[in-house]
Amino acid sequence: MAKESMKAREVKRQKLVKKYAEKRAALKEAGDYEGLQKLPKNSSPVRLHNRCKLTGRPKGYMRQFGLSRVMFREMANQGLIPGVKKASW
Repeated sequence: MAKESMKAREVKRQKLVKKYAEKRAALKEAGDYEGLQKLPKNSSPVRLHNRCKLTGRPKGYMRQFGLSRVMFREMANQGLIPGVKKASW
């Protein structure tokens, strides 16, 4: 499990990105790079990092499911993810 502070920090970044997205796009289109620099650092979408929805784990993230590989495996074995089953050939 990730620390709650790390999860909260990521949520805060997501809010800032959403808040400044329109302004950022307008500044980029106008070519005002000094104006872009005055925006908060965390308002840049590059600073976002995908995290597991359940545990907050930052590595081994599976974008299609929004889970880390560890939680995906556990949930798939329990049959909690529809359409996913263990492969055998």
